[in-house]
Amino acid sequence: MSSGWTSAVICRFVFVLAILPFMSSCSTLLSNTLIEPTVANLQKQTDLDLVCEGSPAYLLMIDSLIASDPESRNLLRVGSQAYSGYLAAMTECGLPEERIDAVAQKSRLYGTTLIAQMLPIAPGTDAAEFEKRLAGLRSSQVPDLFWGTLAWLGWIQAEQGAPAAMADLATVEKIMARLLELDESYQMGSPHLFFGAYYATRPPMFGGDPEKSAQHFEKALAFSHHRFLMVQATYAETLARQLFDRELHDRLLQEVMDFPIGNAPDQALSNQIAKRRAQRLLEEDFFAE
Repeated sequence: MSSGWTSAVICRFVFVLAILPFMSSCSTLLSNTLIEPTVANLQKQTDLDLVCEGSPAYLLMIDSLIASDPESRNLLRVGSQAYSGYLAAMTECGLPEERIDAVAQKSRLYGTTLIAQMLPIAPGTDAAEFEKRLAGLRSSQVPDLFWGTLAWLGWIQAEQGAPAAMADLATVEKIMARLLELDESYQMGSPHLFFGAYYATRPPMFGGDPEKSAQHFEKALAFSHHRFLMVQATYAETLARQLFDRELHDRLLQEVMDFPIGNAPDQALSNQIAKRRAQRLLEEDFFAE
């Protein structure tokens, strides 16, 4: 690659960033023709390290687009999707905690801003009004609701049990329950994946239930046809370890390791993350005496 060509590309990129504040009327066009296809293509990437190294520049472009049109649902959904996906990859890439925290904060910002266009989630919101609005959501709102909630959940997970995050988790649980009613199969059964992990990791006195967890994980496996490997990896890391079931744990993780990435190209990136997680979990030798 010539230095002249590289300089030209950088100049064009800087020019686009410079004029973005004047392009709010074009945000929908840019989202539909450039940003959304790029997000979809990102999920097809098989090089996890490349994604971790190359995504920041792309995220900066999304930030600039959202700054030019902060109420755009399309852009907020894409921002939520991109940041939550990058956040999931960062952990397995071994990036510094301070960078993960910064991305988690932005993930929460975009997710909650998107959710707030559909539900009253500000502090002090009347609980009855929230429940009424939640019950009134329609199937057409599932994509916005799911990606906004997932971005919010990424921050909750990054906070590792902080009181504010646990308070937010109660709201996320209600939203996920509504998603389960609206479309339990969305994103290969992801609402079931959430509840599988939720019931596995909560203490019994706070709603934990291994039987419910297993039911949700098995439904997620059925909806994904065992092709979305995050289900198996999460099933093993949460419920199988909670039950101290080594056979289930190793079987699920070996299924992840044996799955050919090319068999599910649309989930290549998430499946690569799952494979790296599975390798790490197997190497931990959790069940050693």
